[in-house]
Amino acid sequence: MNTPDDLDRSSPGLTQPADRRLVLLLAILLGVGTILLYAPAMQNGFVNFDDPDYVTRNAHVQQGVTWGNLRWAFGTDNPAANWHPLTWMAHMLDVQLYGAKPAGHHFTNVLLQTVDIVILFLLLTRATGHALRSAALAALFALHPLNVESVAWVAELKTVLCMFFLLLTVWAYGWYVRKPGVGRYLVVFAFFVLALMSKLMVVTLPFGLLLLDYWPLGRFSYAEDSGEKRGFLSRFLTLAIEKIPLLLLSVAASLITLNMHRKQGALAAAMPLSWRVKNAIYSYGVYLGKAIWPSRLAVFYPHPENSLAWWKVIVAALALASISAMVWRFREKKCLVFGWLWFLGTMLPMIGIVQSGRQGMAGRFMYIPMLGLLIAIVWLVADWASRLRLQQGIAVLCFVVLVSPYVYLTRKQIGYWHDSLSLFSYTLQATDNNGMAENNMGAALVEKGQPELAQTHFETAVRLIPELASAHYNLAVLWQRQNRMEQATREYRQAIALSSDPMEAAQAHNNLGILYLMSKNYAAALPELSAAIALNPDEQNSYIGRGMIELESWNYQGAAADFARAAEISPSPMACFWLGQTLERKGDYPQAANAYMAALQLAPEMTEARNRLEALRGKVGARP
Repeated sequence: MNTPDDLDRSSPGLTQPADRRLVLLLAILLGVGTILLYAPAMQNGFVNFDDPDYVTRNAHVQQGVTWGNLRWAFGTDNPAANWHPLTWMAHMLDVQLYGAKPAGHHFTNVLLQTVDIVILFLLLTRATGHALRSAALAALFALHPLNVESVAWVAELKTVLCMFFLLLTVWAYGWYVRKPGVGRYLVVFAFFVLALMSKLMVVTLPFGLLLLDYWPLGRFSYAEDSGEKRGFLSRFLTLAIEKIPLLLLSVAASLITLNMHRKQGALAAAMPLSWRVKNAIYSYGVYLGKAIWPSRLAVFYPHPENSLAWWKVIVAALALASISAMVWRFREKKCLVFGWLWFLGTMLPMIGIVQSGRQGMAGRFMYIPMLGLLIAIVWLVADWASRLRLQQGIAVLCFVVLVSPYVYLTRKQIGYWHDSLSLFSYTLQATDNNGMAENNMGAALVEKGQPELAQTHFETAVRLIPELASAHYNLAVLWQRQNRMEQATREYRQAIALSSDPMEAAQAHNNLGILYLMSKNYAAALPELSAAIALNPDEQNSYIGRGMIELESWNYQGAAADFARAAEISPSPMACFWLGQTLERKGDYPQAANAYMAALQLAPEMTEARNRLEALRGKVGARP
């Protein structure tokens, strides 16, 4: 990304064939190494956290790529409450290619991570002229355990996809810097649009490009060499103004997403600002610690709210202030300034000042910010080794020895993502008072056919997070299965009152309606099923349940309409049978016979439908 002259000064001979061969060899080793490292991820399955919203239970994604689904992808009505149309399209394409097999979806993530690592290495080598340092950084980024979450989690396709377009944006920016022009700037603009359409975490890239101007591109160099403060500020303003079109894109994408979060109730607006600021300062410190030694990593860290001890916040603040002072003291090392400001700046949107969701922090949030820390560390250590005149072979050996624990931890971390049970068993060990993990652990146990073990987890989830609608819903389903109808009714009511997800509320209304229907409380069941249909017009069971109530109430027209709609949503022998019952009672025997025959085509063993059809033979001349 440097100008040709800068590149020649920083690394004479980089363009010689031997050096090109070294770069090619390192790129191949990084690519193969990344694939081998993450190969076990392709043996993992889906998990019950976000994967259902993004893939396994998303009706639009499950249908694959269609014009209607592409229009939906660009809309603002989705279960993730995020605007990332490119991510939705990527998941649709994965379904088109691999169907419901998780191995293919994991392969896409691993492939993107591999490509990201290779591009990162090539970009750094081109920008700095240091192939070995760039390879060391790319290797660290590839094998750091904090990044496992972004690769081994199918729903986090958006992170590795976003990084891909971020790196292409940086490449295009380097190309633009070498020869500024409108055409080249438009390429930068286009790649940045694609990055934003993948995941919003890239909104701070205009700030990141300004840091790249400082180092390694050296676009501030003339102003710094002149020694005039006014010249530096003038240069800074010029370069900042250059980023305004990109900044406007970031603002637009942020406003769209914030509006979606507000509409879906994902913003924790009720959480006092003081709680959020305390957690933000503390989280910066924890992220630094986990970047150095990534232990007790978890898919979900509960927000501490007001339970965070002040001494922890003060220690974290002092650590941040001390590091900032050191960076200022040694500011002549531009890589250090770049790395520290990159970490602080790119983490800002995810640090929790604007709180979305219930997490206090997340490993996936470090995916982009960690690049700054790794650059600062690798370049400082490399400079230190150079001053000590450490032989290159010994330096490489020391690097391999130092990072080998990361390889072990990363492979172990990948194994935790094998399924929901292993993931949340580990998460509950790694965290305390984690209501979200308790809820998902209970759901995993139910899925494994162990509902008796799930009860404690659901009850704990409700106790820890009383406002978690899904925990109340899961507990209600468990009570309903155990015929504890009073407790189930209470929990369904709680789920309905707390849920901000229309689909979740619709299912709670549906189940409550069916519960009342089973006890023949039709007056209570009818409004619940109607509410479920209003929230989710494609829920087949709600139409069947409401149709049965209407049939008992001699509302044959309403019942026929509901059963017909249920059969239209999805082929259902039950819907066809009850449609036949309704039409038969209306006296429409030919259409009733057709409905019974449709039921038998779907379920030839359905004795009741066959008996009713036989009973109508004399009336309509029907044959089974």
